[in-house]
Amino acid sequence: MVTRPERWWDLTSGHLRYPWLEDPLHQRQFLGDPAPLRHDYMPGDCRRDAAGYDIVHTVHVEAECRRDQQVLETRWLADLFAKHGMPGTFVAHAWLHTENSADILRQQAAYSLVRGIRSKPVTRPAPDGALPRVIGSMQDPRWHEGFRLLAPLGLSWDLRVPAWHLAEAADVVRSSPDIPVVLNHTGFPWDRSPGGLAIWRDGMRALAASPNCYCKLSYLCLRAGRWDYDDNRAIVRDAIALFGVERCMFASNFPADGLRVSFQTLFDDFKRTTQGFAASDRRRLFHDNARDFYRIA
Repeated sequence: MVTRPERWWDLTSGHLRYPWLEDPLHQRQFLGDPAPLRHDYMPGDCRRDAAGYDIVHTVHVEAECRRDQQVLETRWLADLFAKHGMPGTFVAHAWLHTENSADILRQQAAYSLVRGIRSKPVTRPAPDGALPRVIGSMQDPRWHEGFRLLAPLGLSWDLRVPAWHLAEAADVVRSSPDIPVVLNHTGFPWDRSPGGLAIWRDGMRALAASPNCYCKLSYLCLRAGRWDYDDNRAIVRDAIALFGVERCMFASNFPADGLRVSFQTLFDDFKRTTQGFAASDRRRLFHDNARDFYRIA
């Protein structure tokens, strides 16, 4: 199994700073209270959480450290790999609209274990909300200039936007078929009402129309309420029906997922969800597609 520990951090040393974790006033609408996460999360913690599962490779996606430390985070991860053999592949951060975007992208791409970039565009806080600013959004021409730099550097894009921006993101993905894109967190189906799911499905369908776009089946937790297998199973099966087995991959979002569900329950439920699938399809979902997308040897 290839899994993706979304966030590793070392809070004890103070080497890197994580405002979303350390600032008690920082609000995370989809995580809830991050206080239980304010402790180190390192390779040993990942191995403990995943005990009993055959983890053959890990892909670390940037952990939202202070944005002037984005390359420093990659250097720290490279040191972790040298000492612990994990994480084995990195998705780093770089803004796409700033004056130093090209330079930061080149610095990140220089690390041999970096395969992609996660850069979150500015988005509306709600489906009917106003865009806080155009700068840094998918409507910003400079953002598009930075986005187009990914292809010549051999970098993929981890796309992370709320469901009401999926259709807009689909236009971006369609315009750049030479950039591999993977949607994070199953497109954030936070609103499980019929109307909310209709918006999510329309956006997912638009993204799935581009063959260069994949979907990570991850982070199905909601801010409030328990982990609901039946509800989440329906979301996962819908996503697989839209993207196809060939372009979906299961992923963890630990330790953030741990606010709502254990690693064991999470992956046991993923396995239950795919009961009846051909063995080759399950291997794609749990291993092959992540390996191929991130070019893992």
